[in-house]
Amino acid sequence: MKIYINNSNENWICDRMRQEFIEYNSDHITDNILQADVLWLFSNWIWREIPADLLNDKKVITTIHHIDPEKLNIEDFLLRDKFCDAYHVFSEKTIPHFPKEVDRNKIHVIPYWYNENLWFNMQDKNSMREKFSIPQDKIVIGSFQRDTEGSDLKTPKLSKGPDIFCDIIEKLDKKPHVLLSGWRRQYIMSRLESADITYSYFEMADFNTLNELYNCLDLYLVTSRQEGGPQAVLECASNKTPILSTNVGFADKVLSDNCIVNNTQEFIDKINSSDFNYTYQNYEKLQEYTMQNSMPKYINVFKRL
Repeated sequence: MKIYINNSNENWICDRMRQEFIEYNSDHITDNILQADVLWLFSNWIWREIPADLLNDKKVITTIHHIDPEKLNIEDFLLRDKFCDAYHVFSEKTIPHFPKEVDRNKIHVIPYWYNENLWFNMQDKNSMREKFSIPQDKIVIGSFQRDTEGSDLKTPKLSKGPDIFCDIIEKLDKKPHVLLSGWRRQYIMSRLESADITYSYFEMADFNTLNELYNCLDLYLVTSRQEGGPQAVLECASNKTPILSTNVGFADKVLSDNCIVNNTQEFIDKINSSDFNYTYQNYEKLQEYTMQNSMPKYINVFKRL
């Protein structure tokens, strides 16, 4: 069986995961789409780049990373569905948001894997903070995902919950220092400036730098309303960064129950009381999602197509 994985080449998580999968499963991979038995639309939004006759002739599986119901293009989804033999999602929470016309029997749930060679604890927080000129005397709270819509670079990307993040940060007993990375952070930066809260911003950190930034943190917050993962859940668990998260994606599969938060006030109470250090429990649960455990699950699905 040979698998062809489409490539968005956008310097985003899909590119890294595609490369990791290829390196781990090289015997099953081909770069020649004509030789493929299975076409994996891992970057599903560029599916039209593949000729329709190939989509008809090959077995096609499409990964749906997450669905924002308010932005779902149902017409495009159902047009692509005519070519899809199967779907892959990272969390069962995504399934209810599929268009009702899609056969649920075609959907396979396989969570993300994590790469322990990328995300690891460095056990030297002070030197890492010194390296990036981050204050030593404040609690440092991180967020490494985009929060602003690209249409105007002002409107919050509500699925990611940046408004919730800022509501939390602004109401803490002691002002923290916020560490940001990723594209389009304008909304959060604007609110932090209005609230006179200090922050550091590293727009497009490479993976090595991002791991170092994680190691600067006292706490990472996921305040999203919709997610497929998010990746930060795996990354924090792997490098033993304390994390609190809304119950999105597969956060509850990886994190301790004590790390799953239901509302803004609960976030605030947990941070004010320092009730967030469950890194050992998170790391133990994470071991189910090693590459060694995860990759065969993907291969088995592809073989059954």
